[in-house]
Amino acid sequence: MDRAKHKVVRRTRRHIGIRKLVDGTPDRPRLCVYKSLNHIYAQIIDDLAGRTLASASTLDKTAKGSLGGKSGNADAAAAVGALLAQRAKAKGITKVAFDRAGFKFHGRVKALADAARKEGLSF
Repeated sequence: MDRAKHKVVRRTRRHIGIRKLVDGTPDRPRLCVYKSLNHIYAQIIDDLAGRTLASASTLDKTAKGSLGGKSGNADAAAAVGALLAQRAKAKGITKVAFDRAGFKFHGRVKALADAARKEGLSF
């Protein structure tokens, strides 16, 4: 197995372990983060209903304008976190369960989480 494929398999295993513990309910939906090499995506999910309640990414038109062409760094992740928190508050969501999807909690994932907390989400 090549190194890149092995890395994805290990992250997927970690994500499965996290998902055993973190579950999205209507009272406390799950904030799930996914990062690729160039972009970061975040969505708030109610797992019981199977619905995405709010989402944001570096591909959103509203986020793209403030990024200045750079979408794969911590500043872009912070902008996505702030945008997601604003959209969640508009729908009345203040508490979420954070799902880092097997990624380490540092760098872009941490920047997104800190920006969401600063905008008023609690987790």
